[in-house]
Amino acid sequence: MNERVKYTLSEDDIPHSWLNIAADFGAAAPILDPATGEPVSLAELAKSMAEPLIEQELSTEPEFEIPGPVRDIYRQWRPTPMYRARRLERVLDTPARIYYKYEGVAPSGSLKPNSAVPQAYYNKQAGRTGLVTETGAGQWGTAIASAAAMFGMTAKVFMVGVSFRQKPYRRALMESYGAVCSASPSPETAAGRAILAEDPDHPGSLGIAKSEAMEVAWSNPELGYTRGSSLNHVCAHQTVIGQEAIAQMALAEDYPDIVVGPCGGGSTLAGMCFPFLRDKLRNGRDIRLIAAEPVACPTLTRGRIAYDHSDAARLTPLSRMHTLGHRFVPPPVHAGGLRAHDSSPLISQAVENGLMEAVALRQVAVFEAGITFARAEGILPAPESSHAVRAAIDEALRCREEGRSKAILIALSGHGHFDLAAYEKYLNGTLPDDEPSEEVFQQGLDSIPQLATL
Repeated sequence: MNERVKYTLSEDDIPHSWLNIAADFGAAAPILDPATGEPVSLAELAKSMAEPLIEQELSTEPEFEIPGPVRDIYRQWRPTPMYRARRLERVLDTPARIYYKYEGVAPSGSLKPNSAVPQAYYNKQAGRTGLVTETGAGQWGTAIASAAAMFGMTAKVFMVGVSFRQKPYRRALMESYGAVCSASPSPETAAGRAILAEDPDHPGSLGIAKSEAMEVAWSNPELGYTRGSSLNHVCAHQTVIGQEAIAQMALAEDYPDIVVGPCGGGSTLAGMCFPFLRDKLRNGRDIRLIAAEPVACPTLTRGRIAYDHSDAARLTPLSRMHTLGHRFVPPPVHAGGLRAHDSSPLISQAVENGLMEAVALRQVAVFEAGITFARAEGILPAPESSHAVRAAIDEALRCREEGRSKAILIALSGHGHFDLAAYEKYLNGTLPDDEPSEEVFQQGLDSIPQLATL
Protein backbone atom coordinates (compact mmCIF):
# COMPACT_ATOMS: atom_id res chain seq x y z
CA MET A 1 0.00 0.00 0.00
CA ASN A 2 2.99 2.32 0.30
CA GLU A 3 4.06 2.12 -3.35
CA ARG A 4 2.70 4.52 -5.94
CA VAL A 5 -0.17 3.19 -8.05
CA LYS A 6 -0.38 3.80 -11.80
CA TYR A 7 -3.68 4.35 -13.64
CA THR A 8 -3.38 3.77 -17.38
CA LEU A 9 -5.70 4.15 -20.35
CA SER A 10 -5.43 2.64 -23.83
CA GLU A 11 -4.85 4.49 -27.11
CA ASP A 12 -8.57 4.14 -27.77
CA ASP A 13 -9.15 6.41 -24.76
CA ILE A 14 -7.30 9.40 -26.26
CA PRO A 15 -9.93 12.17 -26.47
CA HIS A 16 -11.53 12.76 -29.86
CA SER A 17 -12.29 16.42 -29.13
CA TRP A 18 -10.77 19.41 -27.37
CA LEU A 19 -13.07 21.11 -24.85
CA ASN A 20 -13.83 24.83 -25.15
CA ILE A 21 -14.70 26.27 -21.74
CA ALA A 22 -15.72 29.55 -23.42
CA ALA A 23 -19.00 27.79 -24.24
CA ASP A 24 -19.74 27.57 -20.50
CA PHE A 25 -18.92 31.21 -19.76
CA GLY A 26 -21.47 32.86 -22.03
CA ALA A 27 -20.58 36.12 -23.75
CA ALA A 28 -16.83 36.72 -23.61
CA ALA A 29 -15.09 40.08 -23.74
CA PRO A 30 -14.10 40.79 -27.35
CA ILE A 31 -10.50 41.10 -28.52
CA LEU A 32 -9.96 44.78 -29.36
CA ASP A 33 -7.97 46.59 -32.02
CA PRO A 34 -5.75 49.02 -30.05
CA ALA A 35 -5.99 51.64 -32.81
CA THR A 36 -9.79 51.82 -32.87
CA GLY A 37 -10.97 50.24 -29.62
CA GLU A 38 -13.33 48.11 -31.72
CA PRO A 39 -13.32 44.30 -32.00
CA VAL A 40 -10.30 43.19 -33.99
CA SER A 41 -10.88 42.15 -37.60
CA LEU A 42 -10.41 38.61 -38.86
CA ALA A 43 -7.87 39.95 -41.35
CA GLU A 44 -5.77 41.30 -38.50
CA LEU A 45 -5.87 38.00 -36.64
CA ALA A 46 -4.97 36.18 -39.85
CA LYS A 47 -1.61 37.95 -39.84
CA SER A 48 -0.51 35.64 -37.05
CA MET A 49 -2.91 32.66 -37.02
CA ALA A 50 -4.08 29.97 -39.43
CA GLU A 51 -7.83 30.17 -40.14
CA PRO A 52 -8.87 27.09 -38.09
CA LEU A 53 -7.01 28.52 -35.08
CA ILE A 54 -8.84 31.84 -35.47
CA GLU A 55 -12.13 29.95 -35.55
CA GLN A 56 -11.20 28.11 -32.36
CA GLU A 57 -10.02 31.32 -30.71
CA LEU A 58 -13.33 33.11 -31.26
CA SER A 59 -15.70 30.14 -31.01
CA THR A 60 -18.26 29.47 -28.29
CA GLU A 61 -18.87 25.91 -29.52
CA PRO A 62 -18.46 23.43 -26.65
CA GLU A 63 -15.78 21.34 -28.36
CA PHE A 64 -13.57 21.01 -31.43
CA GLU A 65 -12.85 17.74 -33.20
CA ILE A 66 -9.19 16.68 -33.07
CA PRO A 67 -7.98 16.06 -36.65
CA GLY A 68 -6.99 12.47 -37.38
CA PRO A 69 -3.33 13.27 -38.21
CA VAL A 70 -2.97 15.14 -34.90
CA ARG A 71 -4.54 12.33 -32.92
CA ASP A 72 -2.23 9.85 -34.66
CA ILE A 73 0.80 11.82 -33.44
CA TYR A 74 -0.70 12.06 -29.95
CA ARG A 75 -0.52 8.25 -29.87
CA GLN A 76 3.26 8.51 -29.48
CA TRP A 77 2.79 9.51 -25.83
CA ARG A 78 -0.90 9.78 -25.03
CA PRO A 79 -2.70 8.85 -22.89
CA THR A 80 -0.21 10.02 -20.27
CA PRO A 81 -0.09 8.18 -16.92
CA MET A 82 -1.71 9.19 -13.66
CA TYR A 83 -0.28 7.99 -10.35
CA ARG A 84 -1.40 7.75 -6.74
CA ALA A 85 1.52 9.24 -4.79
CA ARG A 86 1.41 6.89 -1.82
CA ARG A 87 5.09 7.39 -0.97
CA LEU A 88 4.63 11.17 -0.88
CA GLU A 89 1.56 10.72 1.32
CA ARG A 90 3.65 8.65 3.73
CA VAL A 91 6.48 11.23 3.79
CA LEU A 92 3.96 13.97 4.59
CA ASP A 93 2.11 11.77 7.08
CA THR A 94 -1.14 13.06 5.63
CA PRO A 95 -4.57 11.47 5.32
CA ALA A 96 -4.91 13.21 1.93
CA ARG A 97 -5.03 11.06 -1.19
CA ILE A 98 -2.55 12.61 -3.63
CA TYR A 99 -2.62 11.91 -7.38
CA TYR A 100 -0.59 13.40 -10.21
CA LYS A 101 -1.02 13.41 -13.98
CA TYR A 102 2.43 13.25 -15.55
CA GLU A 103 3.05 14.99 -18.90
CA GLY A 104 6.83 14.54 -18.86
CA VAL A 105 6.53 11.36 -20.96
CA ALA A 106 5.97 13.46 -24.12
CA PRO A 107 8.91 13.51 -26.58
CA SER A 108 10.00 17.00 -25.56
CA GLY A 109 9.46 16.36 -21.84
CA SER A 110 6.40 18.50 -21.13
CA LEU A 111 2.75 19.06 -22.00
CA LYS A 112 3.54 21.59 -24.72
CA PRO A 113 3.29 19.22 -27.75
CA ASN A 114 -0.45 18.92 -27.05
CA SER A 115 -0.82 22.33 -28.71
CA ALA A 116 2.40 22.51 -30.75
CA VAL A 117 1.36 19.57 -32.94
CA PRO A 118 -2.07 20.96 -33.94
CA GLN A 119 -0.66 24.45 -34.48
CA ALA A 120 2.02 23.01 -36.78
CA TYR A 121 -0.62 20.90 -38.54
CA TYR A 122 -2.98 23.82 -39.20
CA ASN A 123 -0.14 26.08 -40.40
CA LYS A 124 1.09 23.33 -42.72
CA GLN A 125 -2.44 22.95 -44.10
CA ALA A 126 -2.47 26.71 -44.71
CA GLY A 127 0.61 26.40 -46.93
CA ARG A 128 3.15 27.87 -44.54
CA THR A 129 6.66 26.46 -44.64
CA GLY A 130 7.97 27.56 -41.25
CA LEU A 131 6.96 28.41 -37.69
CA VAL A 132 8.09 31.28 -35.46
CA THR A 133 7.55 31.50 -31.73
CA GLU A 134 8.79 32.74 -28.37
CA THR A 135 9.61 30.61 -25.34
CA GLY A 136 10.35 31.22 -21.69
CA ALA A 137 12.11 28.27 -20.09
CA GLY A 138 12.21 26.47 -23.43
CA GLN A 139 9.48 23.82 -23.13
CA TRP A 140 7.29 25.50 -25.75
CA GLY A 141 10.19 26.24 -28.06
CA THR A 142 11.27 22.61 -27.84
CA ALA A 143 7.75 21.41 -28.63
CA ILE A 144 7.48 23.70 -31.66
CA ALA A 145 10.92 22.61 -32.90
CA SER A 146 9.82 18.98 -32.64
CA ALA A 147 6.41 19.56 -34.25
CA ALA A 148 7.94 21.55 -37.10
CA ALA A 149 10.32 18.69 -37.81
CA MET A 150 7.40 16.23 -37.87
CA PHE A 151 5.67 18.27 -40.57
CA GLY A 152 8.78 19.14 -42.58
CA MET A 153 8.78 22.81 -41.55
CA THR A 154 11.45 25.20 -40.31
CA ALA A 155 11.33 26.67 -36.81
CA LYS A 156 12.66 29.94 -35.38
CA VAL A 157 12.52 30.42 -31.61
CA PHE A 158 13.17 33.58 -29.58
CA MET A 159 14.06 32.41 -26.06
CA VAL A 160 13.95 34.79 -23.09
CA GLY A 161 17.59 35.80 -22.63
CA VAL A 162 18.00 34.80 -19.01
CA SER A 163 16.61 31.31 -19.72
CA PHE A 164 18.73 31.07 -22.88
CA ARG A 165 21.75 31.37 -20.60
CA GLN A 166 20.34 29.35 -17.67
CA LYS A 167 19.25 26.36 -19.77
CA PRO A 168 21.78 25.70 -22.57
CA TYR A 169 20.68 22.10 -23.00
CA ARG A 170 17.10 23.10 -23.69
CA ARG A 171 18.49 25.28 -26.46
CA ALA A 172 20.63 22.38 -27.70
CA LEU A 173 17.54 20.15 -27.85
CA MET A 174 15.71 22.71 -29.99
CA GLU A 175 18.67 22.89 -32.32
CA SER A 176 18.82 19.08 -32.45
CA TYR A 177 15.27 19.15 -33.83
CA GLY A 178 16.45 21.65 -36.46
CA ALA A 179 15.27 24.94 -34.97
CA VAL A 180 17.22 28.20 -34.89
CA CYS A 181 17.16 29.65 -31.37
CA SER A 182 18.09 33.24 -30.44
CA ALA A 183 18.36 34.96 -27.08
CA SER A 184 15.75 37.71 -26.64
CA PRO A 185 16.08 40.65 -26.76
CA SER A 186 18.12 40.14 -29.91
CA PRO A 187 19.65 42.45 -32.52
CA GLU A 188 17.61 40.64 -35.19
CA THR A 189 14.43 42.71 -34.84
CA ALA A 190 13.46 46.33 -34.35
CA ALA A 191 11.74 45.39 -31.08
CA GLY A 192 14.87 43.67 -29.78
CA ARG A 193 17.23 46.42 -30.88
CA ALA A 194 15.10 49.05 -29.13
CA ILE A 195 15.28 47.17 -25.83
CA LEU A 196 19.04 46.56 -26.16
CA ALA A 197 19.59 50.26 -26.87
CA GLU A 198 17.97 51.04 -23.51
CA ASP A 199 19.73 48.22 -21.63
CA PRO A 200 22.40 46.06 -23.32
CA ASP A 201 22.19 43.59 -20.40
CA HIS A 202 18.39 43.27 -20.38
CA PRO A 203 17.36 39.80 -19.06
CA GLY A 204 14.44 39.61 -21.47
CA SER A 205 10.79 38.77 -20.89
CA LEU A 206 8.11 36.73 -22.59
CA GLY A 207 6.49 39.98 -23.71
CA ILE A 208 9.65 41.07 -25.52
CA ALA A 209 10.19 37.61 -27.06
CA LYS A 210 6.60 37.66 -28.35
CA SER A 211 7.21 41.02 -30.02
CA GLU A 212 10.30 39.67 -31.77
CA ALA A 213 8.58 36.50 -32.94
CA MET A 214 5.57 38.37 -34.29
CA GLU A 215 7.75 40.90 -36.08
CA VAL A 216 9.57 38.10 -37.91
CA ALA A 217 6.35 36.24 -38.72
CA TRP A 218 4.66 39.36 -40.09
CA SER A 219 7.60 40.07 -42.36
CA ASN A 220 7.25 36.76 -44.21
CA PRO A 221 3.89 35.24 -45.27
CA GLU A 222 5.57 31.83 -45.50
CA LEU A 223 5.91 31.79 -41.71
CA GLY A 224 3.23 31.04 -39.14
CA TYR A 225 3.37 32.55 -35.65
CA THR A 226 2.53 30.17 -32.80
CA ARG A 227 1.69 30.74 -29.13
CA GLY A 228 2.33 28.31 -26.30
CA SER A 229 -0.12 29.60 -23.71
CA SER A 230 -2.86 32.06 -22.76
CA LEU A 231 -4.92 32.06 -25.97
CA ASN A 232 -8.28 30.29 -26.02
CA HIS A 233 -7.31 27.74 -28.68
CA VAL A 234 -4.14 26.79 -26.77
CA CYS A 235 -6.16 26.24 -23.59
CA ALA A 236 -8.59 24.07 -25.58
CA HIS A 237 -5.81 21.91 -27.06
CA GLN A 238 -4.47 21.16 -23.59
CA THR A 239 -7.81 19.83 -22.30
CA VAL A 240 -6.80 16.35 -23.43
CA ILE A 241 -5.00 16.28 -20.05
CA GLY A 242 -8.04 16.88 -17.89
CA GLN A 243 -10.31 14.66 -19.98
CA GLU A 244 -7.93 11.75 -19.51
CA ALA A 245 -7.56 12.58 -15.82
CA ILE A 246 -11.32 12.35 -15.27
CA ALA A 247 -11.31 8.86 -16.81
CA GLN A 248 -8.29 7.86 -14.72
CA MET A 249 -9.86 9.13 -11.50
CA ALA A 250 -12.81 6.88 -12.32
CA LEU A 251 -10.39 3.95 -12.59
CA ALA A 252 -9.15 4.89 -9.12
CA GLU A 253 -12.79 4.98 -7.94
CA ASP A 254 -12.14 8.48 -6.64
CA TYR A 255 -12.75 12.11 -7.59
CA PRO A 256 -10.59 15.11 -6.66
CA ASP A 257 -11.65 17.57 -4.01
CA ILE A 258 -8.78 19.82 -5.10
CA VAL A 259 -7.06 20.18 -8.49
CA VAL A 260 -3.81 22.17 -8.60
CA GLY A 261 -1.86 23.42 -11.60
CA PRO A 262 0.98 25.90 -12.17
CA CYS A 263 -0.02 29.13 -13.88
CA GLY A 264 1.93 31.58 -16.02
CA GLY A 265 0.01 32.13 -19.25
CA GLY A 266 -2.20 29.27 -18.13
CA SER A 267 -1.90 26.33 -20.56
CA THR A 268 -1.17 23.66 -17.92
CA LEU A 269 -3.78 24.96 -15.52
CA ALA A 270 -6.42 25.19 -18.25
CA GLY A 271 -5.58 21.79 -19.65
CA MET A 272 -6.06 20.05 -16.33
CA CYS A 273 -8.74 22.21 -14.74
CA PHE A 274 -11.16 23.18 -17.51
CA PRO A 275 -12.68 19.68 -17.94
CA PHE A 276 -13.21 19.57 -14.16
CA LEU A 277 -14.58 23.12 -14.24
CA ARG A 278 -17.12 22.06 -16.87
CA ASP A 279 -18.11 19.17 -14.57
CA LYS A 280 -18.47 21.67 -11.71
CA LEU A 281 -20.62 24.06 -13.75
CA ARG A 282 -22.81 21.48 -15.44
CA ASN A 283 -23.09 18.80 -12.78
CA GLY A 284 -22.62 20.75 -9.55
CA ARG A 285 -19.39 19.03 -8.51
CA ASP A 286 -17.91 20.45 -5.30
CA ILE A 287 -14.27 20.96 -6.27
CA ARG A 288 -11.57 23.56 -5.64
CA LEU A 289 -9.37 24.59 -8.55
CA ILE A 290 -6.08 26.23 -7.53
CA ALA A 291 -3.66 28.22 -9.70
CA ALA A 292 -0.09 28.22 -8.32
CA GLU A 293 2.03 31.14 -9.51
CA PRO A 294 5.39 32.65 -8.46
CA VAL A 295 5.67 35.59 -6.07
CA ALA A 296 8.14 36.94 -8.64
CA CYS A 297 5.37 37.24 -11.27
CA PRO A 298 2.03 37.19 -9.41
CA THR A 299 -0.27 37.95 -12.33
CA LEU A 300 -3.46 36.54 -10.82
CA THR A 301 -2.86 37.61 -7.23
CA ARG A 302 -1.51 41.13 -7.86
CA GLY A 303 -2.42 41.94 -11.46
CA ARG A 304 -5.37 44.01 -12.61
CA ILE A 305 -8.28 42.87 -14.75
CA ALA A 306 -7.81 45.10 -17.77
CA TYR A 307 -7.43 45.19 -21.51
CA ASP A 308 -3.73 44.94 -22.32
CA HIS A 309 -1.22 43.75 -24.90
CA SER A 310 0.45 40.36 -24.55
CA ASP A 311 3.76 41.69 -25.88
CA ALA A 312 6.08 44.53 -24.95
CA ALA A 313 6.08 46.27 -28.37
CA ARG A 314 2.27 46.34 -28.47
CA LEU A 315 1.95 44.32 -31.68
CA THR A 316 -0.75 42.08 -30.22
CA PRO A 317 -4.38 43.21 -29.97
CA LEU A 318 -5.92 44.00 -26.60
CA SER A 319 -7.35 41.17 -24.51
CA ARG A 320 -9.24 41.42 -21.23
CA MET A 321 -7.26 39.52 -18.60
CA HIS A 322 -5.27 39.68 -15.40
CA THR A 323 -2.14 41.63 -16.22
CA LEU A 324 0.85 43.21 -14.50
CA GLY A 325 1.31 45.45 -17.55
CA HIS A 326 3.04 44.65 -20.83
CA ARG A 327 6.21 46.48 -19.73
CA PHE A 328 6.54 44.44 -16.53
CA VAL A 329 9.84 42.53 -16.32
CA PRO A 330 9.97 39.89 -13.55
CA PRO A 331 13.12 38.80 -11.72
CA PRO A 332 15.06 35.97 -13.45
CA VAL A 333 13.53 33.12 -11.46
CA HIS A 334 14.06 29.63 -12.83
CA ALA A 335 10.40 28.86 -13.54
CA GLY A 336 10.76 30.61 -16.88
CA GLY A 337 7.44 29.34 -18.16
CA LEU A 338 5.63 31.24 -15.38
CA ARG A 339 7.23 34.65 -16.05
CA ALA A 340 4.25 35.94 -18.05
CA HIS A 341 2.90 39.41 -17.29
CA ASP A 342 -0.56 38.32 -18.50
CA SER A 343 -2.71 35.28 -17.88
CA SER A 344 -5.26 33.55 -20.08
CA PRO A 345 -8.48 35.58 -20.51
CA LEU A 346 -10.47 32.41 -19.76
CA ILE A 347 -8.53 31.67 -16.56
CA SER A 348 -8.79 35.34 -15.62
CA GLN A 349 -12.56 35.12 -16.03
CA ALA A 350 -12.70 31.95 -13.91
CA VAL A 351 -10.73 33.62 -11.11
CA GLU A 352 -12.76 36.82 -11.38
CA ASN A 353 -16.00 34.83 -11.10
CA GLY A 354 -14.82 32.89 -8.05
CA LEU A 355 -14.63 29.56 -9.90
CA MET A 356 -10.88 29.26 -9.37
CA GLU A 357 -8.46 30.57 -6.76
CA ALA A 358 -4.81 31.58 -6.94
CA VAL A 359 -1.83 31.40 -4.61
CA ALA A 360 1.60 33.03 -5.05
CA LEU A 361 4.62 31.00 -3.92
CA ARG A 362 8.25 31.78 -3.19
CA GLN A 363 11.02 30.19 -5.26
CA VAL A 364 12.96 28.48 -2.46
CA ALA A 365 9.82 26.88 -1.02
CA VAL A 366 8.88 25.70 -4.49
CA PHE A 367 12.24 24.02 -5.07
CA GLU A 368 12.05 22.45 -1.60
CA ALA A 369 8.75 20.86 -2.68
CA GLY A 370 10.30 19.68 -5.94
CA ILE A 371 13.09 17.89 -4.07
CA THR A 372 10.60 16.35 -1.61
CA PHE A 373 8.55 15.07 -4.55
CA ALA A 374 11.61 13.69 -6.38
CA ARG A 375 12.82 11.78 -3.32
CA ALA A 376 9.37 10.31 -2.71
CA GLU A 377 8.15 9.66 -6.26
CA GLY A 378 11.36 9.40 -8.29
CA ILE A 379 10.44 12.20 -10.74
CA LEU A 380 12.22 15.55 -10.61
CA PRO A 381 9.57 18.10 -11.60
CA ALA A 382 10.22 21.13 -13.78
CA PRO A 383 10.28 24.31 -11.68
CA GLU A 384 6.90 25.26 -13.15
CA SER A 385 5.44 21.91 -12.07
CA SER A 386 7.00 22.30 -8.63
CA HIS A 387 4.70 25.27 -8.02
CA ALA A 388 1.73 22.90 -8.26
CA VAL A 389 3.56 20.38 -6.07
CA ARG A 390 4.20 23.06 -3.42
CA ALA A 391 0.55 24.13 -3.37
CA ALA A 392 -0.58 20.49 -3.19
CA ILE A 393 1.81 19.71 -0.33
CA ASP A 394 0.50 22.73 1.57
CA GLU A 395 -3.06 21.44 1.09
CA ALA A 396 -2.03 17.92 2.16
CA LEU A 397 -0.40 19.29 5.32
CA ARG A 398 -3.57 21.22 6.03
CA CYS A 399 -5.48 17.94 5.76
CA ARG A 400 -3.10 16.49 8.35
CA GLU A 401 -3.68 19.40 10.71
CA GLU A 402 -7.46 19.15 10.30
CA GLY A 403 -7.55 15.35 10.35
CA ARG A 404 -9.48 15.30 7.07
CA SER A 405 -8.91 13.09 4.01
CA LYS A 406 -9.25 14.85 0.67
CA ALA A 407 -8.28 13.81 -2.85
CA ILE A 408 -5.72 16.19 -4.37
CA LEU A 409 -4.82 16.02 -8.08
CA ILE A 410 -1.61 17.68 -9.35
CA ALA A 411 -0.95 18.76 -12.93
CA LEU A 412 2.70 17.70 -13.29
CA SER A 413 3.48 19.49 -16.53
CA GLY A 414 6.97 18.11 -17.20
CA HIS A 415 10.31 16.92 -15.88
CA GLY A 416 13.17 19.08 -14.62
CA HIS A 417 16.07 17.36 -16.38
CA PHE A 418 17.06 20.63 -18.08
CA ASP A 419 16.75 22.57 -14.82
CA LEU A 420 19.50 20.86 -12.85
CA ALA A 421 21.57 24.05 -12.58
CA ALA A 422 18.67 25.61 -10.69
CA TYR A 423 18.23 22.59 -8.44
CA GLU A 424 21.99 22.64 -7.81
CA LYS A 425 21.67 26.21 -6.56
CA TYR A 426 18.86 25.16 -4.25
CA LEU A 427 20.88 22.23 -2.90
CA ASN A 428 23.96 24.36 -2.20
CA GLY A 429 21.94 27.18 -0.64
CA THR A 430 22.53 29.86 -3.29
CA LEU A 431 19.06 29.98 -4.87
CA PRO A 432 17.62 33.50 -4.41
CA ASP A 433 14.07 34.23 -3.30
CA ASP A 434 13.49 37.11 -5.71
CA GLU A 435 10.45 39.37 -5.49
CA PRO A 436 9.89 42.54 -7.54
CA SER A 437 10.02 45.87 -5.80
CA GLU A 438 6.90 47.99 -5.51
CA GLU A 439 8.49 50.36 -8.01
CA VAL A 440 8.81 47.56 -10.57
CA PHE A 441 5.19 46.54 -10.01
CA GLN A 442 4.03 50.12 -10.45
CA GLN A 443 6.06 50.61 -13.64
CA GLY A 444 4.40 47.55 -15.10
CA LEU A 445 0.89 48.53 -14.04
CA ASP A 446 1.41 52.03 -15.41
CA SER A 447 1.95 50.54 -18.90
CA ILE A 448 -1.63 49.17 -19.06
CA PRO A 449 -3.56 51.22 -21.67
CA GLN A 450 -5.70 53.71 -19.79
CA LEU A 451 -8.58 53.68 -22.25
CA ALA A 452 -9.12 49.98 -21.65
CA THR A 453 -8.57 49.56 -17.93
CA LEU A 454 -11.71 48.06 -16.40
